Amino acid sequence: MLETTIAAIRPADEAAMAAARELHGRLTKPAGSLGALEDLSVRLAGLAGACPPPLPEPAAVAIFAGDHGVHAQGVSPWPQEVTGQMIGNFLAGGAVVNAFARQAGASVTVVDVGVATPLPTGPIADPAGPVPAGPVPAVLDPAVPRLVVASVRRGTRDFTVTAALTRAEALAAVQTGIRIADELIDAGAGILLTGDMGIGNTTPAAALIAAFTGADPLDATGRGTGIDDPTYAHKVAVVRSALARHSPDPADPLGVLAAVGGLEHAALAGLILGAAARRTPVLLDGVIAVSAALAAAAFAPAAVGAMVAGHRSAEPGATVALRHLGLDPLIDLGLRLGEGTGALLALPVVTGAVRVLHEVATFDSAGVAEK
Repeated sequence: MLETTIAAIRPADEAAMAAARELHGRLTKPAGSLGALEDLSVRLAGLAGACPPPLPEPAAVAIFAGDHGVHAQGVSPWPQEVTGQMIGNFLAGGAVVNAFARQAGASVTVVDVGVATPLPTGPIADPAGPVPAGPVPAVLDPAVPRLVVASVRRGTRDFTVTAALTRAEALAAVQTGIRIADELIDAGAGILLTGDMGIGNTTPAAALIAAFTGADPLDATGRGTGIDDPTYAHKVAVVRSALARHSPDPADPLGVLAAVGGLEHAALAGLILGAAARRTPVLLDGVIAVSAALAAAAFAPAAVGAMVAGHRSAEPGATVALRHLGLDPLIDLGLRLGEGTGALLALPVVTGAVRVLHEVATFDSAGVAEK
C-alpha cells in the first residue's frame, strides 16, 4: 500500500497553475493584491490539475491518538491516562477542536492508533471497527464525532532504551493513515485537516524534526503542554541522547519513524501521503503535524504540493520544520494546543483563496476598466 501510494503522487500541474495566475490577472482587483492567498490558490490549482480548483469542502479533521514510552522519562507533567480521557472528551464534543469544528462545519474522526489505556465506553464511543471499515456515510457529519479503533500497539517503547517501534509497526501506522485518508475522501471530503492527541508527543516530534532537518535538538524542542526550565533542559537531553543512540537516517523515513517517532506521527505521515496521492489538500496543524509532514516529504518529495501550513505553532520546532518544507503558515496566533485547532482556524482562509477564483468577476465580465 505504501509503495503504490507513493507511486501515485505527482508533481503540481504547471498548466493549471499558469491558468490560475492568468485568471488572477483578469479578476477585478489589483494584481497581487491578495498576497499569499493568490499563491495558495495557484498551488491548489496545481494540486488539483484544474483551474479553478475544487472548493475545499466539506472539511474532515482526523485526530490520531497514541501514547509514548518516553513519557517514563518525565518529559511531561501530565499523566498518560489523559490521552484516553481526552478521546472521551472529543467523542462527547467537549474539546476545543469540537467547538472549532462545529464553527467550520467540519467532521471529526478520532483514530486510536496506539493509546496505552482503555478507551471510554458508551454509545457515543462505539468503535467503527478495524480500518478499513467500508463505506461510512456518517463520517462527514459535523454533529457526530466518530471513533475508529486501529491500534497498532498500546503505546510506543521508550526510545531512550530501544527503538520506539519496529519497522513493521511503523509501516502499519503509516498505512492506517493512508486508509483513513482514502476513507474520508471517498466519503466526500474536499480537504483533510490533521489532528493529534498524545501526552508526551512533542518529545518524539522534536526528535523527528531534528533527524529530518539536521537541527540541533535545542532548536527543535519546545515546552509542550508547559514545563519548567529544569524539565525543559531534561527534555532536550532526552531528545539528544535518543538521536545519538539511534543515529536515524533521514533518507530512510520509515526507519526514522520507527526509531524515534510515535504511532500518531507515523499515521499522520500516512494521511498526508494518502491525500497527496488523491490530489486532495491537507491542512497541517501544529508541531506534531509538521514533524509528520517531514516524514511524508522524505517518502515522496512531491507530497509537499498537497500540504498547506495552517498556522505557526509556538513550539520552536514547528518553524524549523516549516522552513525545511518551504511552507509559510497562514496564521500566527501563538497556539500550541494541537488537536487540529490551528488548522480549523485557518480553514476559512484556504476556502476564501479558492472561492476568489470561482466567484470574483473579471474586468471584462463586470465592465470594469483596467488601468
